[in-house]
Amino acid sequence: MTRSHTMPASIALTLLAGGTTPAPPGDTPATASPQQAFWQALSSHCGKAYAGGLASDDARDADWAGKRMVAHWAACDEARVAIAFHVEETPPSSGSEAVGRENPWNRSRTWIVTRHGAGAETRFTLKHDHRHDDGEADAVTFYGGTSADAGSARAQDFPVDAESVALFTREGLNASLTNVWRVAVDPAGSKDARFAYQLTRRNDPTRRFRVEFDTTKAVAPPPPAWGW
Repeated sequence: MTRSHTMPASIALTLLAGGTTPAPPGDTPATASPQQAFWQALSSHCGKAYAGGLASDDARDADWAGKRMVAHWAACDEARVAIAFHVEETPPSSGSEAVGRENPWNRSRTWIVTRHGAGAETRFTLKHDHRHDDGEADAVTFYGGTSADAGSARAQDFPVDAESVALFTREGLNASLTNVWRVAVDPAGSKDARFAYQLTRRNDPTRRFRVEFDTTKAVAPPPPAWGW
């Protein structure tokens, strides 16, 4: 997350919507590496959608508070998982014209996690695909970073990469030059399972944006993210 303005969904990937990625033969939760266990946990939700909301209290994110949110595992294959992030827009103004009206949704954002490398060298890349409601890419899109180490079975951190630093610099988003994103996930079927997306900044210990989703209860999948 970098801006709160309308931004978007993902590139047209040749992915298998709703498919899960099986564990490599012989791997079990007890023997899988942190990278394998993380990928298995992330992939276990493919095709599902879950409700959630803002879980942090930074005053800079006040306009996110109280909004309904849905994370939808819209597309998966053996190397990529695309999660569309749908956010309810501000309710219509009060008055007769607002009675009975469904609030609009911002369907502009898709998180894309890509797996690359093998064994102990396996790493993950997180990219944000942002689009407008006509499907066109936003000026600030496909930014993110790559995990620097093995991470853990339940979470991976993604420090901002050089490509994204160049993009943020060009767009005057200097506050984002030290972004670190985190994706945390429990396997489907786990007790009290959660999925979380988080943003912090290395140069600002007070900055924390976090949304969480209850993955014990699937909801109906929303319409496709913009541009999909």
